[in-house]
Amino acid sequence: MRGAALPLSSGRRIPLRFRHLSISAFGSVKIRLLLCCCVALAFLLLAFGCRHCPSLPPSLPPPGKGYTILINTWKRNDLLKQSIVHYASCRGVNSIHIVWSEPDPPSDSLHDFLRQATQMNSKGGKYIEVRFDLNQEDSLNNRFKEIKGLRTDAIFSIDDDVIFSCSSVELAFSVWQSAPMSMVGFVPRVHWLDKSRDSVEHYRYGGWWSVWWMGTYSMVLSKAAFFHHKYLDLYTNHMPAAIRDYVTKNRNCEDIAMSLLVANVTGAPPMWVKGRVFEIGSTGISSLGGHSRRRSECLNVFAPIYGHMPLIATNAKVIDSRHSWFW
Repeated sequence: MRGAALPLSSGRRIPLRFRHLSISAFGSVKIRLLLCCCVALAFLLLAFGCRHCPSLPPSLPPPGKGYTILINTWKRNDLLKQSIVHYASCRGVNSIHIVWSEPDPPSDSLHDFLRQATQMNSKGGKYIEVRFDLNQEDSLNNRFKEIKGLRTDAIFSIDDDVIFSCSSVELAFSVWQSAPMSMVGFVPRVHWLDKSRDSVEHYRYGGWWSVWWMGTYSMVLSKAAFFHHKYLDLYTNHMPAAIRDYVTKNRNCEDIAMSLLVANVTGAPPMWVKGRVFEIGSTGISSLGGHSRRRSECLNVFAPIYGHMPLIATNAKVIDSRHSWFW
């Protein structure tokens, strides 16, 4: 026999084994619905419950994480204060080093203001060390003097009279992390071979309008750029002394010297990141007459010391497409 069957109102019968399958299928649907409810409840608890989680106490970021602000200043304490108040609010800042080459040491009141302002503006009460790196000699080479005991691989070199939004700085930092031996910055410049002088190779320096017109660049200036902290050691202790001497004597071109150094190590071009900039200082030396000529002279002095021109041109640009209409 095939077993008992249940009667139906129509007089037809359905085998008992099919009834068992229907009950099983209905039960599995209920189990699935219950599991879905449990998963949804777990997500709700994660989303809303963490609002009441206790915050962790302030602490130093682990070594190698984040970046060090290396800020160059000269008798502009008001601009220095504005800059540090701003950059202390950026998420990735680990510490701030101020290159100080003035004859008088920073005052106690300046120390206190910067320390308090940094703690008030840091994200989540994170501790950010603020330190003055004092120099006896007034030289532009001081901005790249080797610093012992840094907690980060990344250096963000910045002048005290330019401010970039934290979102732009974090974008540049993420780009630098993808190529940590490269120089990643916001201010592109270009060089080219002047073929009008056939007897000797002669290079010319081009500012922003040259970059815009030619669509290429070969340098990013250290007034706003990321680079690896090892380049401080290379610049101070291994770069040809003749280049440092020229920078000290002529009070110019330390940024070109750093660009040449990095390019000579990597054999690659720098990386330009488009960022939002606010200039809070007065016009700098780039506005003075003969600026491009003096910068061209630096290129023609430095390149023969290396025995070749290390700089490499590129036309790549990094932008944040979330804040740009054209990309």
